[in-house]
Amino acid sequence: MPFARSAQPESLRALSNLSFTPFWLDDPARPDPTDPLTRHVTADLAVVGAGFTGLWTALLAKESHPDWDVVLLERETTACAASGRNGGFVSASLTHGFENGLARWPQDMPRLVALGHRNLDEMEADLKRWDIACDWIRSGELHVATEPYQVEELRQAVEAGRRVGEDVEWLDAEQARRRVCSPTYLGAYLDRNVAMVNPAQMAWGLRAACLRMGVRLYEQTPVLSMRAEKTTVRLHTPHGDVLAARVALATNAFPPLLRRLSLYIVPVYDYVLVSEPLSAAQWQEVGWQDREGVGDSGNQFHYYRRTADGRILWGGYDAIYYPNNGVGAQFEVNHESFGRLAEHFFQTFPQLRGLRFTHAWGGVIDTCSRFSAFWGTALGGRVAYCMGYTGLGVGAARFGAQVLLDLLERHETERTRLTMTRQKPIPFPPEPFRSWVIHLTRASLDQADRNEGRRNAWLKLLDALGLGFDS
Repeated sequence: MPFARSAQPESLRALSNLSFTPFWLDDPARPDPTDPLTRHVTADLAVVGAGFTGLWTALLAKESHPDWDVVLLERETTACAASGRNGGFVSASLTHGFENGLARWPQDMPRLVALGHRNLDEMEADLKRWDIACDWIRSGELHVATEPYQVEELRQAVEAGRRVGEDVEWLDAEQARRRVCSPTYLGAYLDRNVAMVNPAQMAWGLRAACLRMGVRLYEQTPVLSMRAEKTTVRLHTPHGDVLAARVALATNAFPPLLRRLSLYIVPVYDYVLVSEPLSAAQWQEVGWQDREGVGDSGNQFHYYRRTADGRILWGGYDAIYYPNNGVGAQFEVNHESFGRLAEHFFQTFPQLRGLRFTHAWGGVIDTCSRFSAFWGTALGGRVAYCMGYTGLGVGAARFGAQVLLDLLERHETERTRLTMTRQKPIPFPPEPFRSWVIHLTRASLDQADRNEGRRNAWLKLLDALGLGFDS
């Protein structure tokens, strides 16, 4: 049945004592920020943004070129934005799921799948090599059907995935419920090439590795502007500047230093709850011994997982765009979304009624019209950028960083020859049309979820144009 629209009093009581600090960042081991930049410095490579893309870019660059002087600039603190606010799903997919990739780059999909699997394996090896403790577990992810029409769609997805090299297994309703006990499950497939991680710990571990390798990190240092000079690029900050031979932009959903890129990005806010730890009896009711991640199959979908200390993280469904590309702390708390998430949680796990939530937060996602990262260069090839992950960036960011470095070094590689890395997504319209299009699309997706997945004329038009938007 479709999820209820409004929260009931019992669900609201579960939200009565919340911290609005992201659970992952509410950690006494959180590192103290570095000093901001207060002088003029030079660099072989300057990286803007200390999220996953920026951290991997700085670290891989320093590992390949120990003689390079690498500077990493962060406007606040490492992992303060999307990299510390996500669900901690590390998917092998580079294309926001193989179905999205298959629809857009069918000829390249076997290669994209193989590269994604290699990226996940190499990431796991890197974390071990750099001794980064971040609760990494190669658990897989269950994609569950909660409506009858979704069962056949997921069966078809399993067959399509196997044809391009994905390691996926179909589970009927009984098999799915033996793994995670919810009366809403009608079937599922298990994608084995997904890991779960504590994302903040992973980011802080990458930060520590960068510092050990000699990367110069300046936190609390927003970059205000960027200007090309004869053979270099100058980055201006409030109290200093960087003169760099190369610049990598990894600013995610935040206003880009290259203004034209704002046409390609829509910042949308996603909201998350984390429960108190479950008792042994509650876990017995739920099962979930293998700690798989779970995602349901609506256009407006939920993702959820166990944490190392026995809680449940529950997020998704709403993907809220605030007009004029609104981004800021004022959008990180949305009580209506939290109430809706709580109601949906107890519909999925009615045996857990009475459980309380301890943390709730929002984070901004850099959505683009093709749902997956894109790249490009500017200022004569001295600047490269990567953005548009649309929510699966924890794993894909390492690959994104590798492409950034390929572009900055002007290396033609297997990665840069992909159609995906050479194409741009279709841009979004400017305001006020942007808000109107997104509102209409979200209403249409909600209608489709309540009408057995049937897509109206507007969604069919977007499909024909290769445009997308979901939660």
